[in-house]
Amino acid sequence: MLKHLLFTLPLLLCAQEDFISHYEYGQMLYNNPRGVSCAQCHGVRGEGKVIVEFRDIHGKQALKGPDIRLKSLEQMLDSVNSYHPVMPRYYLTDEEVKAIYDYLQERNADYISEHTSQAAKQDTNLTQ
Repeated sequence: MLKHLLFTLPLLLCAQEDFISHYEYGQMLYNNPRGVSCAQCHGVRGEGKVIVEFRDIHGKQALKGPDIRLKSLEQMLDSVNSYHPVMPRYYLTDEEVKAIYDYLQERNADYISEHTSQAAKQDTNLTQ
């Protein structure tokens, strides 16, 4: 009996690990939060994309999902919890929005870093 317990104890201790990582959870939520994928409108990486193009009395128009890669967590929380005429309400918890935010931040780390350094250079040039 003791031998059996010593054999299963490491398995029980490892059982505390999450089934999926925080990154995978954010990815899962981004790709299918409540039946309508964020990626359908915001693009695979959050870069934004054209949802539909149409013509009206003003000519050719396009309905676009905006680029959300550089949005802050606060902006994402506000956006998800606000009414939008096109974006569906997902009723995501703050923790779920944070997982999506973290996923996009990690997935777009190079883009965000490049954009941030370019913005810093522009700010430096403006203050000189």
